[in-house]
Amino acid sequence: MSAADWYAHKSLGDGLFWIQERFYQSENRANIWLLRGTHQDVVIDTGLGLRSLPEYIDANGLLGKDPQRKNPLLAIATHAHFDHSGGLHQFQQVGVHSAEVDALANGDNFETVTWLSDREIAVAPSPGWRARHYKVKAVQPTHILQEGDVINLGDRQLTVLHMPGHSRGSICLHDRDNKLLFSGDVVYDGAMIDWLPYSQVSDYISSCERLIGLVDSEQVDQVLPGHYNTFGAKRLHRLSSAYISRAGTCPAKFSTLVWRTLSGWALRASNPRCAC
Repeated sequence: MSAADWYAHKSLGDGLFWIQERFYQSENRANIWLLRGTHQDVVIDTGLGLRSLPEYIDANGLLGKDPQRKNPLLAIATHAHFDHSGGLHQFQQVGVHSAEVDALANGDNFETVTWLSDREIAVAPSPGWRARHYKVKAVQPTHILQEGDVINLGDRQLTVLHMPGHSRGSICLHDRDNKLLFSGDVVYDGAMIDWLPYSQVSDYISSCERLIGLVDSEQVDQVLPGHYNTFGAKRLHRLSSAYISRAGTCPAKFSTLVWRTLSGWALRASNPRCAC
């Protein structure tokens, strides 16, 4: 299967594109965001990497034909989990938070929670392909991101907000001027996951409090999340508040412990050579 068949995209205007993997039919299917700038273009999260994302972007002319543009496309992972980082190795420039550099550089399929089944892939990307052979390929990040870093696209800037909880290196990218928040898996319109390896509930609560602060200070109008559909500031406030209210309860704590134990066992079994 070609890259042209594997992906599909939609233009949201103002140099922003929403890309998805058509045949990865799972709740784990991540949104891929492409944002064009006058100086630098950025792709935020890269999906599984089963077909060439750069090839698809180029073939569809999503970056335009500016002969003055010399900076290679920068791929940023909002965190290291496989559904967001699997395609990073396809890019010359790769950015990730410092807490998860080693996981990507070592191809640590435990920390990247690499867990894929054949039934999630509606059409095999190549003859004989099987999910059990899938691994996140090691990649050495060129941009090691920290809280407060600013990624200059020329006509717009993205500020790195370290928001741990879902994973230790989870980040949001905030376009302050346009009040856009690329939230990764820190928050999306669904159940927020805090039971994976390197998840931390107390950190997640702090991150949600910070999200509420962004809404209260009117710094966010639209959220472009790591999964599902986009939503606005009011929904962001409700989702963050609901997590804080739920996370401190005894049933939630017990559920988190059980799921963390089960997920750890399953990941070790499926990735026996991982550094865990």
